[in-house]
Amino acid sequence: MKFKDFVKKNKILVGMVHVQSLPGTPGSRLSSQEIIDRAAEEAMIFKKLGFNTVMIENMHDIPYIKTVGPEITSLMTLVGKEIKKLGLYCGIQILAGANKEAMAAAKASDLDFIRAEGFVFAHVADEGYIESCAGELTRYRKMINAEDVMIFTDIKKKHSSHSITADVSIEETAHAAEFFLSDGVIVTGVSTGTEASLDEVKGVKKAVKIPVLIGSGITDKNLKNYFPYADIFIVGSFIKKGGYWKNELDETNIKLLMDEFNKLNK
Repeated sequence: MKFKDFVKKNKILVGMVHVQSLPGTPGSRLSSQEIIDRAAEEAMIFKKLGFNTVMIENMHDIPYIKTVGPEITSLMTLVGKEIKKLGLYCGIQILAGANKEAMAAAKASDLDFIRAEGFVFAHVADEGYIESCAGELTRYRKMINAEDVMIFTDIKKKHSSHSITADVSIEETAHAAEFFLSDGVIVTGVSTGTEASLDEVKGVKKAVKIPVLIGSGITDKNLKNYFPYADIFIVGSFIKKGGYWKNELDETNIKLLMDEFNKLNK
């Protein structure tokens, strides 16, 4: 089943695969094959424990830059291709704001969606000024014949200042993203691992007809609070040992979360 059709019929739990530091970044220590193998191993654990969808992200590439080199895009493409062999739905985000590069990688490796930041309205992130990209990104998707790749877009994104759009509510931002052809909007807390505001999630759900995603802070304890108001749940920190995104996967927490998801999804 195409991912677009799967999204229409199902609630989805997305497991984060934080790809190890890529070539040229300060933390890079592993060979390309070791990076690919490590990511595939994590994806296999998710599959074994009941996930059908994962997302790859170059989160270990700190500090992030807004213009990534071809060495990043090419290796993320290879990682995505390897994970797709496992029979999983897979998405991609390339930090920071490398949305066209993510789209190119998704097209080349037959991925199902990208996570894009800065889709509508500008904001100031810790990497600098992030300009809106909806027009350019959707045209690029059309140009490379990648229209099966869904674009899920952050609104009022974490780790960012939104003072320049303080007079624009998150509901208005969500509506603008929908109008500009977003395939789903992502609500987050203020930082990685921080819960999203339930009131904001409820407001966004009322404001749009496209899927609403929760992009941070999901645990087995709070999933039930968000479940009626969101369609897709991206989880990263909770399923790592000690609740810290840099650590190895915690299979106990993954099982707890999956059990709760399955109970709510009956």
